[in-house]
Amino acid sequence: MQWKALALALLVERGYGQAMPMMRFQCSQLVVDRLDPLVNPGVVPSPHLHQIVGGNSFNASMDPTSHDLPASSTCTSCTFSEDFSNYWTAVLYFRARNGTYRRVPQFVSEGLRADGGITVYYIPSPTANEKVKAFTPGFRMLVGDATARAQVASARKVCHRCMPKTGDNSNINCGAPDSQSLPTKMCDGGIRSVITFPTCWDGKNTDSVDHMSHVAYPVSGSAVGVGAYGSCPASHPVKIPQVMYEVMWDTRIFNDKALWPEDGSQPFVWSTGDESGFSQHGDYVFGWKGDALQRAMDARCNGAVCGQLETQSSESAMKCIKSRTVNEDFDGWVTEIPGMAMAK
Repeated sequence: MQWKALALALLVERGYGQAMPMMRFQCSQLVVDRLDPLVNPGVVPSPHLHQIVGGNSFNASMDPTSHDLPASSTCTSCTFSEDFSNYWTAVLYFRARNGTYRRVPQFVSEGLRADGGITVYYIPSPTANEKVKAFTPGFRMLVGDATARAQVASARKVCHRCMPKTGDNSNINCGAPDSQSLPTKMCDGGIRSVITFPTCWDGKNTDSVDHMSHVAYPVSGSAVGVGAYGSCPASHPVKIPQVMYEVMWDTRIFNDKALWPEDGSQPFVWSTGDESGFSQHGDYVFGWKGDALQRAMDARCNGAVCGQLETQSSESAMKCIKSRTVNEDFDGWVTEIPGMAMAK
């Protein structure tokens, strides 16, 4: 995403006199693995494949009562070096005419350097004098539904954009023509997946049974708004930073009609086995060191540099990688997406 264009679009949409700040930084690929400590803690392998970024203490369990991400991690794949949080999503595959699958590689958003991974945003309130409360240790949340095969309310801020060859479209994030479903045509600039988390917290629970109920979206403001805008419901009165993921999938390498299905249907499949696109989801486990995130939000830091935070080079971030726990072929041409056998 052209993030300056996003900031300008938000400015126009809300009529503010100055651009809205948003922390935007890259987290390189830590590992691609079949683990999910949020939804399937302790299960090895988990039902489907994820691409994971952040602190290298990521593992299959990550018990919130005992797992201290900053203390347990020795490095992070994010360029803000005090951020040992973990961020993960499903993985996109291409299905060829002969029925085999190939993982779609990722590329980096505008103005950043990394090895694939996720562009992460932390966005405060658009109102300069309204503070947001940073997450507390043990906090975690989930957006989307890995089992969905049709539009669901829990994924209303999970969307896909068919990117132009250069630049970006002018519509606001997740506004039409962006959609929860996967694009049905070849995209000259690849497919962008965006996952936008809620900005209201119940003020008590760092998690919930479904990993969603302790947070909520505002009850007022635009349905596609970005940032801690609007009014929170009485049940979730505390405003928290808006976390947003942006993942760029390099579908351009498959833009060949000879590879696509003869009937012209779209050939991409999420690692959940979903061809519709509705099952894309994002998991988040908070792991910033000390009060670093609160300082950054109070200072309304913007972009990938913040005077309140320590940073590391993109090269250092890219060196933070983790060995896979589940040893299986996920990167070559495969006859089944990892985990498909478990779903049958």
